[in-house]
Amino acid sequence: MRFTINKLSKKITVGLSLGLIAFSAQAAYPDRPIRIITPFAPGTGPDTNAREVAAELQKNLGVSVIIDNKPGASGAIGNAAAAQAKPDGYTLLIGSTSTLSIQPHLYATKTYDIEKDFVPVSLLGVMNTGLIASPKVAVDDVKDLIEKLKKNPGQFNIASMGVGSYSHLSGEWFGFDSETKPVFIPYSTTNPFSDLMAGQVDFLFDALPAAAGGIKTGKLKLLAITGNERHPSFPDVPTFKEAGLDDFSPFGWQGLLAPAGTPPEALKVLGEAMQKVNDNKELAERWEKTYIGKLVGSTPEEFKAFISEDGGKWQKVIKRANIKLD
Repeated sequence: MRFTINKLSKKITVGLSLGLIAFSAQAAYPDRPIRIITPFAPGTGPDTNAREVAAELQKNLGVSVIIDNKPGASGAIGNAAAAQAKPDGYTLLIGSTSTLSIQPHLYATKTYDIEKDFVPVSLLGVMNTGLIASPKVAVDDVKDLIEKLKKNPGQFNIASMGVGSYSHLSGEWFGFDSETKPVFIPYSTTNPFSDLMAGQVDFLFDALPAAAGGIKTGKLKLLAITGNERHPSFPDVPTFKEAGLDDFSPFGWQGLLAPAGTPPEALKVLGEAMQKVNDNKELAERWEKTYIGKLVGSTPEEFKAFISEDGGKWQKVIKRANIKLD
């Protein structure tokens, strides 16, 4: 009996030791560099935003946070890589409108499932979308544009970053809500802004970071902006709601996700670190002035609901436009 009790005591001691070791390992997270996969090319606007997030997280977490660019296939390559990564809290993903709200609805064949393969950590920020016009276009506002498009279909054209892109689908969405039929000029490998300034194309729907400088110098015109209220950077520019397009609401957004199965303890630490990012007043001011957007933090549950709602809007647009890229 004494032998049995001693043997049991040793088992209990070993078990407690292992439990303490496991607890200590969890409590130590993070203790090595974290990799954030971004499905965007280096130097692009979304990549710049991701690097800002990484720099802030590095300060908040006390470990190196490295950006791993994996562009291609409308975000599918980066998303798939993140979905297949070890769910240990050391590989994360920057998601966006294009890669998580739009891309999954364009392709019938997927190498990942957004709802099953990822867990949301926090929404990061939301950027307004504008109707950007060439200064040579004789249109004063959105109502004027809609009226002219209805009277003379095909009179104006809209540049897009390719079929199924954010800019293209925003234009399709505008066409549905305004009951007009825009003519699209796709740009797959070149930037349309030079042609827009020169009057080679007439309009472009896009988030505003790339256009803000041209708008402020008069090289581009901004006819309207998404949102419930006018943006402080462009107080004279009306919203689409003011033009009567109440349901027209394309927004650029970015947020942080992790592979499904990531330990709750790691997600809690990441969520707290992201909250500090969103509470950074200096960064918030820079986002508002530079990206014409807002830092918008969230809980994982709020972010999950946001992705679902936003994806549903884009899915409706894609279905109505009958676009499939498989």
